[in-house]
Amino acid sequence: MAEGWPVTLVEGDVVLRPLRLRDERAWFELRSQNARWLDPWEATSPVPLTGPPPTFGQYLRTLRAEARRGQTLPFAVDYQGRLAGRLTVSQITYGALRGASIGYWVGEQFAGRGITPTAVALATDHCFRVLGLHRMEINIRPENAASLRVVEKLGFRDEGLRERYLHIAGEWADHRTFALTAEEVPGGLLARWREVRRAAARSAASPEAGGGVTPV
Repeated sequence: MAEGWPVTLVEGDVVLRPLRLRDERAWFELRSQNARWLDPWEATSPVPLTGPPPTFGQYLRTLRAEARRGQTLPFAVDYQGRLAGRLTVSQITYGALRGASIGYWVGEQFAGRGITPTAVALATDHCFRVLGLHRMEINIRPENAASLRVVEKLGFRDEGLRERYLHIAGEWADHRTFALTAEEVPGGLLARWREVRRAAARSAASPEAGGGVTPV
């Protein structure tokens, strides 16, 4: 088995863990409930696929094989014991680059609770500290406001536009690339994210803010 996998990462109510066969029902229910929320950002094949789509079991076997080869970390994202989405560390590269790419989604019913930034921070720290990677990259469509807020909250650098970078929802789509290197978060990304949330809570609770806490 590849270094750093399988693994379960936990921060409060957010848990990253390997996807399991018994997740099948919850997985398809979550995907079905959020089709309109997710479809505009889904990767698609530019070549028409032939034959039936893979079963959930076949899908899992493919993910596990890639994880064993050290190519990917395919996490399920749980929130308060419920399947909330998925986070995948892919394109893991060693040698002179030592980098990887992160992709993620959560159901609309889980948005706005800090789940995705927490999940990204957990995965990033694992890659830096356990896998020994140096650079993490996230590519986002310019129209995807919710995903752009994730990298903004976590302090990923905007490295510019990649034109027609990925095939998304049936067409070649531009993406903005955001990145972070290990030197930029010597204390860990999760620690920095915790401080961002504490600062937001303090600001929202101040008399000038009128009280209350705004979720980040």
